[in-house]
Amino acid sequence: MSQRIACLDNLRGLVMMLMTLDHTRDYFSISHFDPTDLQKTTAALFLTRWITHFCAAVFLFLAGTSAYLWAAKRGTDAPVSGFLAKRGLLLLVLVCTVEAWAWNFRADLRHIDGGVLWALGWSMIVLAALVKLPLGWVVAIGGSMVVGHNLFDGLKPADLGWFGPWWSVLHTGDDIDLGAGWQLNPYYPLIPWIGVMALGYGFGHLLTVEQWRNPRRLMLLGCSLLAGFVALRYSNLYGDPQPWQAYPDPSFTLLSFLNCHKYPPSLLYLLMTLGPALVFLALAARPLPVLQVFGRTPLFYYLIHLYTIHGLAVLVALINGGPVAVVMGGGIWQKDWPADYGFGLVGVYGFWLLVLLMLYPVCRWFEAFKAARPQWRWLQYL
Repeated sequence: MSQRIACLDNLRGLVMMLMTLDHTRDYFSISHFDPTDLQKTTAALFLTRWITHFCAAVFLFLAGTSAYLWAAKRGTDAPVSGFLAKRGLLLLVLVCTVEAWAWNFRADLRHIDGGVLWALGWSMIVLAALVKLPLGWVVAIGGSMVVGHNLFDGLKPADLGWFGPWWSVLHTGDDIDLGAGWQLNPYYPLIPWIGVMALGYGFGHLLTVEQWRNPRRLMLLGCSLLAGFVALRYSNLYGDPQPWQAYPDPSFTLLSFLNCHKYPPSLLYLLMTLGPALVFLALAARPLPVLQVFGRTPLFYYLIHLYTIHGLAVLVALINGGPVAVVMGGGIWQKDWPADYGFGLVGVYGFWLLVLLMLYPVCRWFEAFKAARPQWRWLQYL
């Protein structure tokens, strides 16, 4: 059991580091376009973005797994519904306050960005209700969301009248004007993220069954998901709204094959990311110190890494005469980012490593601080 939990922390720590690479690229890259746009990108830039696709899927999946293991450790009377509901509400409060200011350094918080914490928060609240059902029902509901939601890709908010804004939140992720200057951008729509967390909850049960502790089982499951991805993606029949296509350059044909839809995450996107994640669990059974530190302090790390990257970006802009006002205001979403400002991929990777070096001792301190104060129950939510 200890090895299994260690590999979960290894995986969580790895995706935290990859997430940091993505957000560092957001603020420091000179390439001010979508790195997955095959008409503009390079292979190196595409893969720098693509490797970070694993983060969101693993976050949601492992959140469900951790919830099941948390309940299993405490027995049948564990207040898992209450714990999930409270943590979900905390995350939604953070979305509208601490996280919002970290992204944009702005006093006006009326623009609500529904990103990964948004999806985690609402998914936990829904899972708090789902866990009252038999486990088989939780898994069936989650699996139906993940497998079936692409059937509704053609349904747009404009087609649904008063239900349109709700459909944006649930599936399409379109911006919603709430009036009086308030705007919601739910770019992490809740279906199928709720389903991913529900499947993760079921996976937590598997990890309490002795035969599933064998890394070979995890490897087989992960490879099965990967095989399903390759077969379904090759067919171009179902599972992603953007079919792959052949390019004169074979490497770009491969990139097209890998370029699956994230907002919302398609079935193929989830197979492509969760399959390798399970393979990693099979291979990384022993604790890996750096990954363990980041993996055991996920929410704390998430919040401070945003402030660290954004603050460093402002400092660099001040030093080299960059667009300080744009960077202060959340430059990654602004239209007036100077085309010639930023750094190449070597510089982006350098700043990424610098951020990791800055955050590692802080997370080690917080891990020790938390472990030394078990009586402070509120710390378990961080």
